[in-house]
Amino acid sequence: MRSFPTKGLIWVFSLLFLPILSFSQPDAEIGKTLFKNKCAQCHAKNMKSVATGPALGAVEERWADYPREDLYKWIRNSSAMIAEGHPKANELWDEWKPTVMQPFPELTDDDIESLLVYIDGMYTGALLPQTQVASGGEAAQSTETPTWIYLVLFGFLAVLAIILMRVIANLNMLAANKEGQTYEQKTLFETLTSKGVISFGIFVLVVLGGYTTVNNATNLGRQQGYAPEQPIKFSHETHAGLHKIDCQYCHDGARRSKHAVIPAANTCMNCHRAIKVGTQYGTAELTKIFASIGYDPSTNKYFDNYDAMSEDEIMEVYTKWIADQYLVESGRAGLDEEGKKIVKDQWEDIKSSLTNDQKTKIQGPIEWVRIHNLPDHAYFNHAQHVSVGKLECQQCHGTVEDMEILQQYAPLSMGWCINCHRQTKVQFENNDYYKSYAKYHDELTSGKRDNVTVQDIGGLECQKCHY
Repeated sequence: MRSFPTKGLIWVFSLLFLPILSFSQPDAEIGKTLFKNKCAQCHAKNMKSVATGPALGAVEERWADYPREDLYKWIRNSSAMIAEGHPKANELWDEWKPTVMQPFPELTDDDIESLLVYIDGMYTGALLPQTQVASGGEAAQSTETPTWIYLVLFGFLAVLAIILMRVIANLNMLAANKEGQTYEQKTLFETLTSKGVISFGIFVLVVLGGYTTVNNATNLGRQQGYAPEQPIKFSHETHAGLHKIDCQYCHDGARRSKHAVIPAANTCMNCHRAIKVGTQYGTAELTKIFASIGYDPSTNKYFDNYDAMSEDEIMEVYTKWIADQYLVESGRAGLDEEGKKIVKDQWEDIKSSLTNDQKTKIQGPIEWVRIHNLPDHAYFNHAQHVSVGKLECQQCHGTVEDMEILQQYAPLSMGWCINCHRQTKVQFENNDYYKSYAKYHDELTSGKRDNVTVQDIGGLECQKCHY
């Protein structure tokens, strides 16, 4: 009997399937990380605007006349290709010199493919972040049971109760007739309006009303995952993540007061008098800041009588700025149909973002949508936690440096705060605020205790948060 050709089958399997198993699919997430670490300093994130370097959108189309490997070589070491006399490389050099692209010899072909997938996804809009929840605060994809199911269930139980009442009435009538007694059967209306039914209904309403009131009160401001659409698409990922801007540069109240404060537009202008075109949205979002405070980016001056300017005068200033930037980026001598549409759409967006039923003028503060809102009966002091407690902002607000759209990270429930007070160790060393706790300092020095928690210094006393 011939032996089974095991080794031969293994070789055949290897030749047929090993290339498939070893093939690596491009990953947009890997590409995003590579872009953030290696490209974002010079190239606009929207892949459409010109920054220090060119817009990267449609890069594969621009290299379509050359082998794919040439694009890989260009990304890894552009200077070497220029020195070799490659026609496309020299064409780009003539356009962008003396700006030199940093070499990245460590990038593999798979890395570059992932990077190209991310670039194309951002350029076409396929990877642009979507609003996670509606502006009204309800989750776009709620996991809660729909209300109609409860209504159907309540209706079913009500019908079942009526049927049972009629059955009981009929049984009582049969029992009375059997014993020769007279039984007056009540109508459905008389049954439903009887003292017992009305009393039970009132009891149910009181219970449901009390439950709803208490539940809504305890859930006030607790909207974990809430990420409303803001009047300006401000990216914490870009500012706090990519550019490493400290949280307290904008929210400077966190270290000195109860409130962290929402920064005024003047804080934005500390940077954006110089950076007038965004890397992701171009003029679309930054022009809203300029329009809110009356800054003319074309002349680098503020208007003296901005409050008195009409909407038509304001429109003339900022549509001209948008149009001029479009001409610079596109290299055209005049506005084409696409340019006219961009100018019109951006101006309409400026008006809708800076005005509403109560605020009818474009001039004035930007009305941001509040995300974190504790009820009035709960006291919270940012300075106590930031300056005294030495807590990082991310402990309560999450890794905001990774959030394109800011959301409420923590549940903000009473239990969540209490657990934190039970577990958080107080930083006694080199902290003048805690010098008065002599007992705990002595116990720490003697080795009687290893640490002191917020609970130990009264962090669970009701009056600390509810006074």
